[in-house]
Amino acid sequence: MKKLATDIVVISAGTAGLAATVTAAEAGAEVMAFEKMGHTGGTANMGSAIFAVESSLQKIKQMQLTREEIFSSYMRFTHWRVNARLVKTLIDRSAESVDWLNDLGVRFFDVTAHGEGNYHTMHIIEGPEMPGKRMGRGTVMMTKLAERARALGVPIYLKTPVQKILKEHGRITGVIVKDEAGEVGEEIQVTSKAVIVATGGHSIGMLPGNIGVIGDGVRMAKEVGAIVKEISNTKSKDSSMPPRRSGRFPGFSASMFAFQQPVLIVNRLGERFMNEEILPSVTFAGEAIKCQPDGVAFVMFDEDTKELFKKQYHTVPGGAQQPYPCAPNIDAELKEMLEQDPESIVVANSVEEICTRTGIDPEGFRQTLEEYNSACDTGRDEAFGKRVKYLKPFRRPPFYVSRHRRVSSVQWSGIKVNYKTEVIDTNYRVIPGLYAVGMDIGSEFYYDTYPLFIPATAMGFSIQSGRLAAENAVKYVQ
Repeated sequence: MKKLATDIVVISAGTAGLAATVTAAEAGAEVMAFEKMGHTGGTANMGSAIFAVESSLQKIKQMQLTREEIFSSYMRFTHWRVNARLVKTLIDRSAESVDWLNDLGVRFFDVTAHGEGNYHTMHIIEGPEMPGKRMGRGTVMMTKLAERARALGVPIYLKTPVQKILKEHGRITGVIVKDEAGEVGEEIQVTSKAVIVATGGHSIGMLPGNIGVIGDGVRMAKEVGAIVKEISNTKSKDSSMPPRRSGRFPGFSASMFAFQQPVLIVNRLGERFMNEEILPSVTFAGEAIKCQPDGVAFVMFDEDTKELFKKQYHTVPGGAQQPYPCAPNIDAELKEMLEQDPESIVVANSVEEICTRTGIDPEGFRQTLEEYNSACDTGRDEAFGKRVKYLKPFRRPPFYVSRHRRVSSVQWSGIKVNYKTEVIDTNYRVIPGLYAVGMDIGSEFYYDTYPLFIPATAMGFSIQSGRLAAENAVKYVQ
């Protein structure tokens, strides 16, 4: 068996892994990173922003947010069911991480929120969106980190998955990796003084599309005695409805949080059940939809509103788009969407046709339309208090209807760590030399619902925890 040696092994070269790799190398440690995929960046390649509070950009914009306010809101939302000191540590380090990334050449052009009334903590990375390739502005950040790692002399081994973490006499001593890029796929023993697990964890209901995130790190940490929270792979199945891909309105496809106003939303009974203003929030809208009959909702707008979408949103100076992009080409996008998947959206010329094609109850829907259009005419939504600027009637055909199943509750696997990201064993003692970061410790950040009202914590906490672990691992090695 081939053998290598280093100070610190980083398992994966994704969001948290590259942050850890660069930080450790900058501190003078010898580092090796092993990535099972054929590229670096991980899930961050599909992202666009990171969380931070009290950042230099927020100060320039005279935003008065404080770390204490964010921490208090975060902990109330999670009912204190997460690792409070770790969360506070990562919040406190977030502004520093933005400055560090700036020094590496990553630029942030705006700070925004997911919808009105939510916290402006989402620092948008400057760079192109490439949604057709499932790539976002996060690719720019991850490319900069990979370049910095290589400039510091760090070898990043691609297509080289870590198979096992080694432990002797209670301490971590290295890893076994498999060189799948080679002709024979040989195993290699890598001796190290510390190992940082950064494989992206495993969750149900969050961040679909990254096929490499299957819980490798959680499994290996458990094998060496770590406390882990595991999840079931069982998903609910709805046999009463035909399989159908959930459609998204064209023009909003670059945002995973899908919808803007003004739209109307009803359940299978044809009834409104929420203030549609909360639709951009997966956290709240998802819970509301999940509680409806069959866990299904129908989001819709008419021709007049479609025309409004062409004008309502804009592109910021320099050509960069806001998180919810404009939709000037919505007609062409609708046509393309229907050609590619006729089931993704219903275009109907009457209320009767909507009900026939979607299964919405006709009587309930007609009553809802009468009440809703009356609210739009009077400017007062007695049912849910939707603001007048979002009250647009649903009258002029053709009508556009999209069927959605939204599950916002997310199950996270997770490795138990302390606030230094040191892994804790089943006797509640630190495993010397073992650290875990990013979504491998997702259950330490989140309980069952992602706090979208404080946006971009997934990428932000991954960056910050990676840096924190690297600093502590370097101290341990020294």
